[in-house]
Amino acid sequence: MRRASSDDLRTLAEILAASFHETQGWRTWFLPLIRLGIYEDLRHRLRASHHPHTCLVAVQGNRLGAEAAGWTSGDHLLGTVELSLKSSPPTAWRLSGLSYPYISNLAVRPQARRCGVARQLLMACEQTALEWGFREVYLHVLDNNLPARALYTQLGYRLRRVELTWGTTWFGKPRQLFLYKSLIHPRCGL
Repeated sequence: MRRASSDDLRTLAEILAASFHETQGWRTWFLPLIRLGIYEDLRHRLRASHHPHTCLVAVQGNRLGAEAAGWTSGDHLLGTVELSLKSSPPTAWRLSGLSYPYISNLAVRPQARRCGVARQLLMACEQTALEWGFREVYLHVLDNNLPARALYTQLGYRLRRVELTWGTTWFGKPRQLFLYKSLIHPRCGL
């Protein structure tokens, strides 16, 4: 586990595109443009330093093992996640107007899924949030993403609220679930 660098951008754009966008059918024609957009967006976030933000990457521990598995240069990156501070809107729940640590863009290379990579990335975010002085961490997950929901539940994430959008109301899109996790152990305060 380490912080992402500008050398990682191309591979991270590929991992994120494969995780969040269609990779089969007629929509594949748009993948190069989508990857470019992800690349530029991530490049901008890595350069910006006006507020706490970190982009972490999970790295194949043994590069020779990656090559033996048939992976090419740059394939030693297994996954990524970002942690940043967000501000809640004034009409939101009790943290109204305060900043909170928000996990986003958790993505794992398809070949590395179900191997504990996402769990390690989340735990690194939780540790970073504690280092930043926060006691809770937040994220969104789509209602229909059952594997991700199961992982978050196993790790102690709980539902804060269900968010309905125009897409869910009018177009049958999945609902967004806003989850949180307390980083303080109830018995000892740690």
